[in-house]
Amino acid sequence: MAKSIAGGVRPGIIIDIEHRLLKQLIVGKQKAAASMFDDLDRELENDANKLAIERDAVFERLSKQIQARQVYEAVSKQLITTVNTTLDNQLASPELLIQQAGINQNQMLVLELLQQKNLDLSRLRLLIADLPWLARDLTNMVNSPSFRHKRQQRSDVKVTEIKLVLNFIGVENLRLLIPYYCLRNWLPTGHANLLWTTRKLWRYAMVTGIAAKALAQLNEQDMATAYTSSLLYQLGVSVVLKNGAKVYESIWGNWLREASGSRDKELHDAVLATEFPAEDIYQQVLQHAHTLNWRLPELLDFAASGLTQTQKELDTCLSYSELSSEAALVARASCYAKVMMLEEMRLISPKEKQMMFDYYQLSEQEKIRLKGQNYRKLDLY
Repeated sequence: MAKSIAGGVRPGIIIDIEHRLLKQLIVGKQKAAASMFDDLDRELENDANKLAIERDAVFERLSKQIQARQVYEAVSKQLITTVNTTLDNQLASPELLIQQAGINQNQMLVLELLQQKNLDLSRLRLLIADLPWLARDLTNMVNSPSFRHKRQQRSDVKVTEIKLVLNFIGVENLRLLIPYYCLRNWLPTGHANLLWTTRKLWRYAMVTGIAAKALAQLNEQDMATAYTSSLLYQLGVSVVLKNGAKVYESIWGNWLREASGSRDKELHDAVLATEFPAEDIYQQVLQHAHTLNWRLPELLDFAASGLTQTQKELDTCLSYSELSSEAALVARASCYAKVMMLEEMRLISPKEKQMMFDYYQLSEQEKIRLKGQNYRKLDLY
């Protein structure tokens, strides 16, 4: 069986297994465990829980009233259709997504610069200065108690000068931390409807990144490139989710205000009970995400970049055997992350697991190395 599927055109069963995880990340109702986002979204978690409780109560009330249920079904269908049509129009024109995608030329330049063997810290500093969120994240990390303890810094004086921040972190750590913070900037944070989805997607991204780094080290490939490429692989899904959440929240909010103004309780309840269309957004992710991974960098004039070319290969190559060594490594890391998370969810059989490993040609040595990694924490040098 292994010989018949290894590396060729992706069999339907492999596609089904991969889509199974993606569907669980986006549509699955289970809550993700605590994550590095906790310090940013404790309040958002309360909002998400309150919204879910309120919607459940309204929906239960509507389900007991035939007329109210009919109103709900009609209003909900129209609202979701409006959301899908608006999002369809956005995703059909990637040029319109650039500003909302969380990625720009400076950010791509930073990611490119990190791939150089002799990193130019002066140029990097100038680029980071034009990315205030990145400068803030790196500065906050250097001034955090955990970083100070690790570096045995006893001073209470906070470091604010970005040049000192970069020197304190060090070149090798910057190659890990900057893509890490870029990923956090791409993800759809701040949306109560996507709180659990974002946490699950973050976990999947970091497992893939850590696996890619380990595989690169084992196979004597460039670790920075493999790690950055594996995180850039999450750009497209993040953009689709982020824009889906923005479109839904805008339309849902407008409809709710109009319903409140009309003092029509049935209409108000119908809008309130209409949930984020996760299944529809999942279909949009399947259709657009991988193409956006390379199309957005191309629109930023990075078509010739190795990072962009890797994403294009992962989207357009029909079989694993066609991939370059750089793209193949990201594909193997992604395979391992999918299998690992599906195992945690008890949604993959031993036979399916072996099929995934056979298709992506993970060697026994690679599986042993990957099994020994710590996927709960990004280890800095």
